[in-house]
Amino acid sequence: MVWTLDPSHSEVTFSVRHMMLSKVTGNFNVFKATFEIDEDHPENSWVEAEVETGSISTREEKRDAHLRSPDFFDAEQYPLLTFKSKKVEPKGDHNYRVLGDLTLHGTTKEVAFEVLYGGQISKEHNPYRDRRAGLCAVTTINRKDFGLTWNFTLETGSVLVGEEVRIEINLQAITEN
Repeated sequence: MVWTLDPSHSEVTFSVRHMMLSKVTGNFNVFKATFEIDEDHPENSWVEAEVETGSISTREEKRDAHLRSPDFFDAEQYPLLTFKSKKVEPKGDHNYRVLGDLTLHGTTKEVAFEVLYGGQISKEHNPYRDRRAGLCAVTTINRKDFGLTWNFTLETGSVLVGEEVRIEINLQAITEN
């Protein structure tokens, strides 16, 4: 059965090391996804998603403008980050590994998301009177693999922005079936 994302009950977040001291977090405000969940045969499941890179928010407008610039996402030239699954592997106890192609900044690389499937709720058992499903997906990418190489070397020898970026997607989806 095919599901569509409910953006009011979903989020796409990320975190990256800042000055190698702590992490900065942020999110994307505009995104969509369509996917199929086959609980009996998970290998038949699939997902397609896209995120508008210009919708980035770290709660600091100056930083957000820099992230949208050609130094990072170049949101004008590369307005979308996309993911298309190629394989879903059951790991047991509602856990899955979803392999697919992530396209960011004009570069496509295979990534693996670790997914915890929260299950489904029927029309009769929720106040929205539609069928819903939920899941959480997590991956870590190296931003340099996607051409996001801007950085600044600090006097200490470390850098301003870490290379590894953790992406977490918490979502709820709806189907009319």
